[in-house]
Amino acid sequence: MTSLPAEGWYVIYTRQHCEEQAVRNLIRQGFSVYLPRYSKSVRHARRTTSVLAPLFPRYVFVYLGAQNNRWRSVNGTFGVESIVSFGERPARLPDNIVESIKMREGANGCIPLADIRRFAPGDKLEIVSGPMREQIAVFLSDCPDDNKVFVLLDMLGGLVKTSVPIRHIDNIA
Repeated sequence: MTSLPAEGWYVIYTRQHCEEQAVRNLIRQGFSVYLPRYSKSVRHARRTTSVLAPLFPRYVFVYLGAQNNRWRSVNGTFGVESIVSFGERPARLPDNIVESIKMREGANGCIPLADIRRFAPGDKLEIVSGPMREQIAVFLSDCPDDNKVFVLLDMLGGLVKTSVPIRHIDNIA
């Protein structure tokens, strides 16, 4: 039998596009939940609107208190894939991680994009995953799709402008 997890924040891995559903259902069960978001521009039918998008797609934070002995019910919650665990024990986040994210929220409850982006035009970047892994690129600008950036790659005998998912790149130290 696995002992109760220590009091603190834990990470929930949700089903794809089900973060809101997971949050609603976990709150109904009495859990404290946090879903950090940012304002994302979406273009549809020649109109651009702002929508709230998860800062960490498919991840939600849940607080498990010392008296909460129902932590296993999290995995059976609609919208939840599983609680992130090492073996049978849920993985507790280090203290103050969630609080430090909350402190970055603006008045509208969103994390400002300036806090997410850390690249300036001309920055040298390394592509750390994906099909162009280990390539060096030069940052140009953000894409209209908030999850990608435009970069220049030296390939095919010249500089090629392309878009790369932001999660696939990192600054060169």
